[in-house]
Order: sequence, then C-alpha cells, then structure tokens
Amino acid sequence: MNETTEPLDPATPPDQAGRDAASDRSAVLAALDRVRAAWDAGDATALAAEFTDDASYVIFVGLHYLGRDAIRRSHVPVFEKWQRGSRMSMRVVDLRFPTPDVAVVLTEGGIGTRARIPPDKVQTFVMVRDGDVWRCTAFQNTRKQRLFMAVNRLADRGDR
Repeated sequence: MNETTEPLDPATPPDQAGRDAASDRSAVLAALDRVRAAWDAGDATALAAEFTDDASYVIFVGLHYLGRDAIRRSHVPVFEKWQRGSRMSMRVVDLRFPTPDVAVVLTEGGIGTRARIPPDKVQTFVMVRDGDVWRCTAFQNTRKQRLFMAVNRLADRGDR
C-alpha cells in the first residue's frame, strides 16, 4: 500500500452463521488491495485477474465491459495513455455479506497522480468466493456530483 491511500479497515462484526467472518472480510479487503496495486502498477492483466471470467464493469461515463478479457483490453489504453502513472485511492465505506460466498463493498476513491487523490467517485464491488480467493463479479463506478449532493443534503434536512 502506498502512502497516498487510506488503509482498508479490517475490523469485523461477528458472523451470525458462526463462520470465520474476520477471515472472509480480510480476504475481500486483500482482493481490493490487489485491485489497487494492479492499478498503481498500470498492469491491465493483473487488474483483470481480480475479476471473474464473466464480470461486468461499468465506468462513471456509462461505458460497460463484460468479461475479464474485455476488462483487460479496455485498460491497456487507459494505462498506456490517459491514466499513465496514475494511482488509485480507496476507502471502504461498507462491507457486508448477504450470503457466505458473496460480499458487497461500497467504497469512495479516486484516480490521480498528485500526492493527495480526492475521493471524487463512489464504487460498488460485488465480490464472490472463487475457490480460495475473492474476485469481483460486478463493478459500478459513479462520479460524485457535488452540486446535486449538496442540494440533496439540504432537501434531507428540510424533511425532518
């Protein structure tokens, strides 16, 4: 993990089914760390390896890619051209296990080359157990719209 990223929180509430929830949570967080490390290295193959063969990947402009190979191919020009040398910041906002083999992770983060990378996007990762590792099977990235966020916060206060 580099100095510009926030550490992922390894704290875990007890699992209702008596499973080793701490171990599963740590494994999901490790998978997210591998995603971030692959981005930071500009390695499209390593990034795509963190996704299932049939994963869906939706970026903030609305483009979507289906399958690990499409995810890899789409990131080659990203890493070679417009995001060359960029790093990823990521902070886990929520991590839950709707079933023992599925985790839904909400993160805030961003991509950039400066020392501080602003968290200008929100992501949802749907992670699945794939043998001994966790991989992402669905990813959605949304750009934060600060003006609309402020308007919604004001409206929320008015409803109380």
